[in-house]
Amino acid sequence: MDVVVLVKLALDTGQLRVSEGKVDVESTPLKVSDIDRNAVEEAVRVRERVGGLVHVVSILKYGPIQRRLQEAEGLLREVLAMGADDAYLVADEALIGSDQSVTAKVIASIIRRLGKYDLVIAGEATVDGYTGQVGPRVAAELGIPVVTYVRELRIEGSRVVAKRDLEDAVQTVETPLPALVTVTREINTPRIPTLLQIRAAVRKPIGKLTLADLGLTLKPTIKVESAVPMQVKRRGVVIREGTVDEKADRLVQALIQEGLLTPR
Repeated sequence: MDVVVLVKLALDTGQLRVSEGKVDVESTPLKVSDIDRNAVEEAVRVRERVGGLVHVVSILKYGPIQRRLQEAEGLLREVLAMGADDAYLVADEALIGSDQSVTAKVIASIIRRLGKYDLVIAGEATVDGYTGQVGPRVAAELGIPVVTYVRELRIEGSRVVAKRDLEDAVQTVETPLPALVTVTREINTPRIPTLLQIRAAVRKPIGKLTLADLGLTLKPTIKVESAVPMQVKRRGVVIREGTVDEKADRLVQALIQEGLLTPR
């Protein structure tokens, strides 16, 4: 079985750089999106159960490209160390800041280029965008079934059987292969590669492609110009006068006025 796993090289939201009130995207480091590690883990587990290959597909969406390429390769080596067999990275200026529709078209083009695939696995959403759109859009581009929010997955012959999380229930569904599934964090615990696996990952191939290599000419319908971080400011109220009990009473009254406490 050939399994394709989608990996987003996302902005590390824990290390956002801010300049002049906006997120400095070019200075913010990248990371493998958290839930995509669960996707890689599940892809490797499927291969361990039924055999085959695991291919990683990723698109570089943050520039500058020349500086990001080495960073991107290092991150892809991390998922290769988890057990994936090879990786494909598309880096093109036209894709910097592009929308989910363009991303899905490019990913679908790479998957078709592979020639053979049985199952595509993606995270339910990415840590920096969290739109949850790319997986279903890729399925639409490929014309295959999609099952979202999967927390348990198994292969039975030529079908995939999955348990998926709904708001108030867990639903069991099945669909013929090829198919695409998006997984949640609950599906597994991603493995930590051993030193030998990390060293072996250095020798695994990473194919680097441009839109020209794929024969694509795409124009994004939406382009992100800037991102503004949420800012939390303190009121700066200081209670200086009175005894400890008086200060406590004034503090409680201030919190009640702000709606943070309810009077008894």
